[in-house]
Amino acid sequence: MYIKKILIAISILGLLLLGGFSIYIYKLVLTDNTSFESETQSIFIKSGSSLQDVVNQLHPFLKQTDDFITVAKKKGYANSIKPGHFVIENGMNNNEIINTLRSRNVPIRLSFNNQHRLENLAGRVAEQIEADSLELLTAMTSQRFLDSMQVSPLASLKFYIPNSYEFYWNTSGEQFRDRMVKFYHQFWNEQRQAKAEALKMSPQEVMSLAAIVQKETAKVEERPKVAGVYLNRLQKGIKLQADPTVIFAMQNESQDFDTPIKRVLYKDLDLDSPYNTYKYTGVPPGLIAMPDVSSIDAVLNAESHDYLYFAADPEHPGYHKFAKTLAQHNRNAKAYQNWVNKQKIYR
Repeated sequence: MYIKKILIAISILGLLLLGGFSIYIYKLVLTDNTSFESETQSIFIKSGSSLQDVVNQLHPFLKQTDDFITVAKKKGYANSIKPGHFVIENGMNNNEIINTLRSRNVPIRLSFNNQHRLENLAGRVAEQIEADSLELLTAMTSQRFLDSMQVSPLASLKFYIPNSYEFYWNTSGEQFRDRMVKFYHQFWNEQRQAKAEALKMSPQEVMSLAAIVQKETAKVEERPKVAGVYLNRLQKGIKLQADPTVIFAMQNESQDFDTPIKRVLYKDLDLDSPYNTYKYTGVPPGLIAMPDVSSIDAVLNAESHDYLYFAADPEHPGYHKFAKTLAQHNRNAKAYQNWVNKQKIYR
């Protein structure tokens, strides 16, 4: 009888201990351990991060950091930390948080607009993914890459079409570059290539001209008309005589791309550069800027007309006056020059 009582007592104690342990495990693993008011919280884990690095990222958003560490170690997460962008949902328990960090790297929307140079692009992209600007620029200007693509650094701007793209946050510089080349080839589908061929231009020539069109007018609706002017000049063998190419040539020669040049002077037109379309016929050998989709499609779908000239319209800022004859253009240009002088814009 005595032994029976002891066994019963031991069983009860065991059940109590088991119940207490179960409650502890349940609290540790399966109860809400988030501490933020929004529905979700993004966590960015860098490549090579330790468990402590992850904890430092999560600490502001957890109720009990020590509980998370305990479960992370028990589940072996400390030995399999993956970099990336992870989204923690409000109300998640430690088990769900760790499973999310382990296998649910969520892509981000990476976007960039028109950039003048690869250096500018690298800086813009580095603000959005893990790779820094130096890693990105090194990948984009790799001589091995440029040789394999048979392009110069300036011509390689064509691969980076301003838009919004889906990328993993932990994308490397080379991965970014290679995916942009893939997007470039997808952009130049059969339809666009056929339109370029109809213009007797290569995709790169189209983009070089599109870069000029974009620099000439910020008005998207005016770009097909401006593109039509340049295509008319190309067809007639007339120099493009585009001021943005002179500005680029001057900046490229001085390597000063930060000082704005608001006015092109007559003496600037003599600068000997393959990018100076007052001196050389045809489109420049590379891109003077990064054209967006609207500018590229403006060239491919240019307006058909007889205009050969255009000048900024002082009465309608941002727009231009178009002319079929040089005499008419000179009158338009004179009106704009008078306006510029009144504004005291000398450079």
